[in-house]
Amino acid sequence: MAKVFETLDERFNNLFVGTAQLDKLYTGCRWAEGPAYFAAGRYLVWSDIPNDRMLRYDETSGQTSVFRAPAGNTNGHTVDRKGRLVSCEHGGRRVSRTQFDGTVITLADSYKGKRLNSPNDVVVKSDGSIWFTDPSYGIDSDYEGNKSPSEQKGNYVYRIDPKSGAVTVVADDFVQPNGIAFSPDEKELYIVDTGATHKKNGPKHIRRFEVKGDKLKDKGVFAKCTAGLFDGFRFDTEGRIWTSAADGVHCYDKDGTLIGKVLVPEVVANVCFGGPKRNYLYICGTTSLYAVRLKVNGVRTF
Repeated sequence: MAKVFETLDERFNNLFVGTAQLDKLYTGCRWAEGPAYFAAGRYLVWSDIPNDRMLRYDETSGQTSVFRAPAGNTNGHTVDRKGRLVSCEHGGRRVSRTQFDGTVITLADSYKGKRLNSPNDVVVKSDGSIWFTDPSYGIDSDYEGNKSPSEQKGNYVYRIDPKSGAVTVVADDFVQPNGIAFSPDEKELYIVDTGATHKKNGPKHIRRFEVKGDKLKDKGVFAKCTAGLFDGFRFDTEGRIWTSAADGVHCYDKDGTLIGKVLVPEVVANVCFGGPKRNYLYICGTTSLYAVRLKVNGVRTF
């Protein structure tokens, strides 16, 4: 029986059952990313970026099907407060929303008249505002999008106003902004910088910001990755971070201490809590979708 959990601090021992196993739910992706859970239908949607498709896993049957293809090389997804799918498209260079009737509309594809780079990950705040990261990964090559020069002066973090739809920059000093999530009380916003992919000795950390209305106040680096790079992450209800890494999922306590790991045999790109009790952690691991049951519950974001 393969080891699933690695405890680095005794605080981690209360978060899992030792006999819980890592479930391999699907394989056949080239780069699995961006899981988003729909509680009403008990299914998960995620991206297979290089294959330009979105997949759907049904909890009730255990079956996986194609949700959409082609899919604009979607990456990160989330569910808004009305239960609609919000997606970051590398190929489309936009943030889109799937309406209840299946229509896909554009929420943001430019800033000051110039095209976005390749939106990567996205979250929706309780006030309806949408916050997303825009690194260059989708325009660097044709592997995850369409190779193209950047029209922006940098790789920024943006906010879409819930009333006007206006797009504004909330952070402009990232090398490659990536995963993004609000703390459970929404008083803080955490954002990954994976700049080490493009800059020698570049950042590979999570930064923390105080949320002040539609502005952010930098509170510094929260944690540095000890295995590969962070990417997507989620919070549990007690404020712990569960984040992707090269050797699995790393769990950080609120004080920034790495307290334990969920070991996965592939590089992990992103995670999402699901299941009727939101204690089933879905894990996108390069070619496969995995999941593990925990003794914690994910933050409800809709």
